[in-house]
Amino acid sequence: MDLETYLRKTATEVNTLLDQYYGNPGTELSKASNHLLFAGGKRLRPALFKLAADTIRSGSSTGILPAGLALEVTHNFTLIHDDIMDGDATRRGKPTVHTLWGEPAAILAGDVLFARSFCLIADAMAPDAAKVEASAMLAKTCVEICEGQQQDMSFEDRQDVSLEEYLDMVTKKTGVLYGAAAAMGAILSGANKPQVDALYSYGCSIGAAFQIQDDIIDLMASSEQSGKDQASDIREGKQTIIAITARAKGIDLAPYRRVLSPAEIEEVITLLVKADVISEVQDTADAMVKRAIDGLSVLRDCPERQLLSDLAYFFVQRGY
Repeated sequence: MDLETYLRKTATEVNTLLDQYYGNPGTELSKASNHLLFAGGKRLRPALFKLAADTIRSGSSTGILPAGLALEVTHNFTLIHDDIMDGDATRRGKPTVHTLWGEPAAILAGDVLFARSFCLIADAMAPDAAKVEASAMLAKTCVEICEGQQQDMSFEDRQDVSLEEYLDMVTKKTGVLYGAAAAMGAILSGANKPQVDALYSYGCSIGAAFQIQDDIIDLMASSEQSGKDQASDIREGKQTIIAITARAKGIDLAPYRRVLSPAEIEEVITLLVKADVISEVQDTADAMVKRAIDGLSVLRDCPERQLLSDLAYFFVQRGY
């Protein structure tokens, strides 16, 4: 099975199970909690959870998939709170939760999803000790996600963010939930520590690379391609890896912190491409993916391991 088919099949499976759990909300708060959860998405984290589990033991993901849903539910909890902090009005083409229900209800809706995630782990058909370990990993991951979000917000008032600080931030804000997805699938399938560690490192690395690719897409992709305003990071002066790499090369992006015409966007793209900023940033993401894949050598050779490699490349080949 190729990766595209696998992801599509898994998304259908996840959506069906989500509907079984939460398809009949009995309260207004449950409706608010479900709003983004049922608004679509590729379900990449549950897919990674499944692949990791089945790489450890073929077919083992079937009985533990509720714990895979926990990753998607946690992801949506972070989205609701991020939208409040960023003041965003839309998400996945729909009004954000706080826009429809107000900020207090949206905060509670996110909290509901956070609590649901641990109930889902408890529903997995796995030894109690493994479920405790998976729950502890998810709790630790949520702390790191919050730390990463705080770092990201603190960068808004700085123009001296280092590459190391940026990579630490994106690993916490984006990477660790992918790391947890892979590691939890392994833990609940009976993996040994070297296997769990390899899958956790793999997930963290490809998750951070995913965010780097997002930074590239923000600049290089048209609004029609990405569904977002092109070059919004540069207009807002965000300390992305592109801005950090440009600064290291002596390029001042401050003049572009304003509304930009299509011609001006092309101008800044040409400037950054000629200075090899974009190629260096892409090389950073590609190197992270290669290290992640090399780390999978401790796992058995099977179709799911190949799909893990394919997924890593997919993360940095999403295009523009």
